[in-house]
Amino acid sequence: MSETSDSILVQEHFAHGHEALELSTEEREAYKDKIKMLLKRENAVLVAHYYTSAVLQELAEETGGCVADSLEMARFGNQHPATTLVVAGVKFMGETAKILNPEKRVLMPTLEATCSLDIGCEIDEFSAFCDQHPDRTVVVYANTSAAVKARADWVVTSSIALNVVRHLDSQGEKILWAPDKYLGGYVKKMTGADVLLWDGSCIVHEEFKAKGILDLKHLYPDAAILVHPESPESVVDIADVVGSTSQLINAAQEMENMTFIVATDSGIFYKMQQLAPEKTFIEAPTAGTGATCRSCAHCPWMGMNGLENLAEVLDRGDQEVFVDDVLREAALIPLQRMLDFQ
Repeated sequence: MSETSDSILVQEHFAHGHEALELSTEEREAYKDKIKMLLKRENAVLVAHYYTSAVLQELAEETGGCVADSLEMARFGNQHPATTLVVAGVKFMGETAKILNPEKRVLMPTLEATCSLDIGCEIDEFSAFCDQHPDRTVVVYANTSAAVKARADWVVTSSIALNVVRHLDSQGEKILWAPDKYLGGYVKKMTGADVLLWDGSCIVHEEFKAKGILDLKHLYPDAAILVHPESPESVVDIADVVGSTSQLINAAQEMENMTFIVATDSGIFYKMQQLAPEKTFIEAPTAGTGATCRSCAHCPWMGMNGLENLAEVLDRGDQEVFVDDVLREAALIPLQRMLDFQ
């Protein structure tokens, strides 16, 4: 997908949404109290991604829910006894929850919150690409639609991608990887496996630039650079630690450095600061000085999740995620492989 078409898609999706209004402290607490009441009323649990707002992550923790990466979100929702799962994140996360929990009601604050990786891997084009390479094992990133997952042999998250591909490579299998070309390229480089890449990217991570990070490193020479592997290779190459959201959070706690330059969505700072309050975390710059970016280190679709639409969806029961039964059964196979992989 070209940069121009990518930007147009972003604009089209946001034409139907609205940015959350700034709430006063009193309004915020009133919404939180209402949501807590509604969660109990609906026998529901809130599952929030690290990239959502701090207030949603805090609310999930306060109500016995989960704040996690997409792999742990999937596991938590699968194991929790609540009959309704409320997924604060993007649509593929809600679909994954429904695939794994067909008997449960899955709600989202908005169904319009999607992902550039999902958008950039349309099922018909992807299926044709797979058909052109029938000798390859199809491994797709979790950031894909239910239809794409149903076409795959394996689903992976960034936290287990290296280990899964190493396993497949040890079995002599050649890989077809989709959709993130940067994560796929990193996996290919680190494993030495035969990996054919789909051409997709994340609009947040693609904006990080090595030069800007190195300029910042010059100002903070003792800072460690933490990078998500959805970032371009030039950014990955200068990192002290490359890893998934949960792996970067662990590194922030375990490393001796007191300052970190973080190249991933800025929503992760809530958990980093919570677990390492004595340390300093700095956003990695996007696109250089004076440039205008499409994401500015925060996923615009994640930003569509808020207290207001969360309260509304719990009260009304709309914005429910549905997945066709035939599609669900097909997608469950590679997803279950992911959950069972050790």
